[in-house]
Amino acid sequence: MPRPTAAQLAYGSCTVILSTLAMLLLSQTSSSLGIAVVALAALALGILVAMTVPLPKAHAAPAAAAARDTRTVEHVQAPAREWREPVSAGAETGQGRSTGSS
Repeated sequence: MPRPTAAQLAYGSCTVILSTLAMLLLSQTSSSLGIAVVALAALALGILVAMTVPLPKAHAAPAAAAARDTRTVEHVQAPAREWREPVSAGAETGQGRSTGSS
């Protein structure tokens, strides 16, 4: 399970506190059972708000990682192509280079 972000914690906490105060003031309850019901309802509302806060996009990270991998492979392969010696037309028939055994 992923850890909650700072935004989720802040929105959830503010929702619990403000909704508890609002429901207690509106209901004007003084019994313990009424206060417990209001507190549980506020907690449920706070959890709901915290879970619906937009999370950072997790789908962008794999796409960026794939793009970095592609660039890395191209970057690594590019010098290998540069190190190869060009093949001349005479080398294919054995006329372009001498082996030193004349």
